This record gives sequence, structure tokens and C-alpha cells, in this order.
Amino acid sequence: MSKRSFRTALAVVIGSLVIVSALAGWFIHRALSYPDEAHGGKGVDVEVEIKSGMSFPSVAAVLADRGVIDKPTWFRLYAMWEGKTTGVKPGKYLIADNRTPSQVLEILTKGVKEATAKVTLPEGKTMLEFFALIGDAKIASAKDLEALARDKEFLGRYAIPGDSVEGYLFPDTYQFRIGEKPAIVLERLITRHREVWNELVNKHPRDTAKLKEKMGWSDKDILTMASIVEKEAVEASERPRIAQVFINRLSSPTFKPKKLQTDPTIRYGCMVPAQKSAACIAWHEPCLKANPPKPMGCDRLHRAQLDDLDNPYNTYAHVGLPPGPIANPGKASIEATLSPDGSDYFFFVASSKGSRSHAFAKTVGEHERNVKKYVGTLDD
Repeated sequence: MSKRSFRTALAVVIGSLVIVSALAGWFIHRALSYPDEAHGGKGVDVEVEIKSGMSFPSVAAVLADRGVIDKPTWFRLYAMWEGKTTGVKPGKYLIADNRTPSQVLEILTKGVKEATAKVTLPEGKTMLEFFALIGDAKIASAKDLEALARDKEFLGRYAIPGDSVEGYLFPDTYQFRIGEKPAIVLERLITRHREVWNELVNKHPRDTAKLKEKMGWSDKDILTMASIVEKEAVEASERPRIAQVFINRLSSPTFKPKKLQTDPTIRYGCMVPAQKSAACIAWHEPCLKANPPKPMGCDRLHRAQLDDLDNPYNTYAHVGLPPGPIANPGKASIEATLSPDGSDYFFFVASSKGSRSHAFAKTVGEHERNVKKYVGTLDD
């Protein structure tokens, strides 16, 4: 090779190295400055949803599609360099379109603070009343909750006997994410019920065993009685006595027929089950036809409802317990049922108008005297 050719080749090599070095330097500079370069947006907040299980390349693609970043590959390489590709949290984000890549990555790894709502579910309410409260709080749809609450597969998953979750939703104050899945909401309430139930059974093992043996009851039967106690007792101290009254009616050989004769069971049978009797449907008509319409159950019970054999929850027409719980009882009513007071009363009546307490009686004659004494006051 001539000296001239060598010099030309050397110049080409040197020139190429200079160009490569320049390009490498430019690339390194761009790569180092990339994280802090603001995206060329207008400062408008853009909604971006990162779904659970989404891969990081998919996350980068979504950000690019929404106009939050413009170099998804670079963004992915930057996140890999920072070791944060697995730290992105799912959720719905509002991200300004003029953020830097480092700011965007920080937002995604910090996570969005999801809106939550607190809801108080009082003792003695039915599942439909619970669902209405949860729906009003925008936690989950009342309609979707009801559908799941009656779903046989869902009930089987949690070993709940019967046609619904009634009685197995513990009344308490809860905090949920806005727009939570109905299954998560119900699972939380069921889990809380089981925690309290197990606590009380462990506290009263002998009483529980004695009650089951004497009455031939299952856990569901005990819960059904507890729900009736919850609906009938107003004064907290009377719960164990009211529980004992109903147990006496079902267990004493001298009390016949063995009917609980309690209004709340009829009302439940007319308002909550999916299938309702003709007498129950007729009972609702005055409320629905009122102007403006009144809520279901606004009317008092009439003879047609008291004598309704087609309502399986009618404890005036049917002996024994109703088919299942008629409300969701609280801890005190469950405990009162597991450990009643041992008294020998069979009857009770409110002791005065607006009173929280009752007058209890052991005989029909004594009860009739109480009724004569107090019902007149109640009718004033």
C-alpha cells in the first residue's frame, strides 16, 4: 500500500471513530438527560389506567398512547436502569402531559391514593338494607350485591346454608374502596361475622353445646334465633330474657302450639325473599300506590298477612323457627341467644308507649292482664 493510500485509509478510520465517538457522546448525553426532560405537553392532566398484572412494556405503551411520554423504549430502559420495572402499582392515574420521565416513573411506583368511603351497617338490618347503604356510599352496586348474595355458587364457596347471605353479614363500621368488587365487600362482612361467631362460641362452649343438644339446633338455627332477638329487643339488658322466652316457647312441653308469633318474621318474609306470597304482594300495594309512593313495608300487618300460610317466615301460621335469619344480628344478640337468662317466661309486651322495656309473663292470664294494662297506653 502506498503512503498516500495508507494516509487516506487512516483518515477514514479516524474520521469514522470521531463520528462514532460523537454519536456515542450524543447518545450518552441524551440518555443521561432523558429522565429530566419534560415531555412536550400543555400541562393537561391525562387519565391513565394501569391494570393489575400489566407488563412494563405494556405500561410504557399505554403512557405513550395517552401522550404522557414519547419514547416508550427509552422509558423502559430508564426504568430497568433504576430497577423499578416491577414496582409499578395498578390504578387510575391523572398525570400531567408535561411531566419528566423520572416524575412519571415516581408517580407510578408511589401508586395512586384510591378514594375510599366509610359505611356503618347497624345491627338488625336486613341484607337489602345493608346493600342500600353500601350503594349510597358508592362502594358497590346494591343490585350487584344482591345478585351475588343469592348466588348458589358463592354461598357454597363460603359454606353458607340457605338461599342468601342473610344473617352472615356482621354489622359494623367498614372502610372500602370506592367501586370495590361486590365479592370483596361480602367476603369482608362474612369474615367479620365468623370472627365474632367463633369468639362467642369459644367464650360459651358449654352453653352452646347445651343449646344445640336441647333444641337440636345447628349454627344456622342459633343465628336465626339471634336475628329474631335482635329485631324484638330494644333494651340491651333484655336480650337474654327475650331469647329465653322464645326458647321456652319451642322447648317447653306445656306450651302449645310451638309458635313464636313475632311480627318481624312476617315482615321479613314479605320484603326480602325473591319469591313472595300473594298476601305479601297485596300488602305492598297501598305503599306503592301512595302519592308520592311510600317505601315497602309502610303499612301495618293485617289479618291476611297474619294468617298467610304461603309465607314460610310467618311464625303465627307455622311452628318452630322460620327458614333462616331475618336480619343480621350484632354481637350482643348472638351472645344472648347462646347464653339466655334461664327464666321461665313465655310472653312479653311493651310496657308503655315509646318504652324500650317490656313486661314479661309466665302464664296466659298474666300476659292478658299486662296487655290490658299496657296496650291501652300504646293506643293512646
